[in-house]
Amino acid sequence: MQKGYGMGSGISLFIATNICESIIWKAFSPTTMNTGKGTEFEGAIVATFHFLASRSDKLSALKDAFYRSSGPNLTNLFATVLVFFIVIYFQGFKVDLAVKYQKIRGQQGSYPIKLFYTSNIPIILQTALVSNLYFFSQLLYRRFKSNMLVNLLGQWQETDFGQSKPVGGFAYYIAPPDSVSNIWEDPLHALIYVSFVLVSCALFSKFWIEVSGSSPKDVAKQLRDQSMVFQGHREESLVKVLDMYIPTAAAFGGMCIGLLTIMADFLGAIGSGTGILLAVTIIYQYFEMFYKEKEQGNMLF
Repeated sequence: MQKGYGMGSGISLFIATNICESIIWKAFSPTTMNTGKGTEFEGAIVATFHFLASRSDKLSALKDAFYRSSGPNLTNLFATVLVFFIVIYFQGFKVDLAVKYQKIRGQQGSYPIKLFYTSNIPIILQTALVSNLYFFSQLLYRRFKSNMLVNLLGQWQETDFGQSKPVGGFAYYIAPPDSVSNIWEDPLHALIYVSFVLVSCALFSKFWIEVSGSSPKDVAKQLRDQSMVFQGHREESLVKVLDMYIPTAAAFGGMCIGLLTIMADFLGAIGSGTGILLAVTIIYQYFEMFYKEKEQGNMLF
């Protein structure tokens, strides 16, 4: 949004809105679709009421409502809500470091270091990396299917919906399993996928603090400029104290973000794990900005 006419980034707002719209649509969509069992509604909640109203076997109707594979189901919806609450819960995890002002005697405060120190940046960078790898892998596979190196990078297959999905090579192993049953059928795939997401998110998180001006040295400089020091420590030990917290918070927070994304994908949450994580973190940031502006406004009056 243009500066002065809103809070935060317009791009972030569009991303969050698009993801939330997708979740609402798949929950309440009145669109019908033809399946082997007859006409069904696309929306999970609408389909549930339709199953219960149109079928005499209520137990079978509930089973289809929770586990149908032809469209979004209640299990997907509950998994989405669960991931939303878990991400919001983890957003509150932080370590408050006590600080004092050198110029104003007796005035104290705190410097918070959140668990999600780099917010949703690690999963954005990880998704961009995978998307680019998929793009080049598909491009090479269409032209050089017989090349061994190209096959090692990724092998692709066209689906009934006109989309391509990885079925072999490195691209297959870094793609999330389609369902929980696929985890048991190919545990090596699940293990490599989990390891890749966790390690890449941790590395991207540590990389981001160095290039974004949020490393221990950068934060120490900001605190010095504001004449702030940690209680019980000298000014010279600012970097040393921050080195104990920030790199750990960045790496561990990045891994937690990756783990939440994996959990959402495994549970079949609507909108993908990455999408849900982006939506929740963006909305939470807007809430924090609104709360801070409200507090500042109350202080003025």
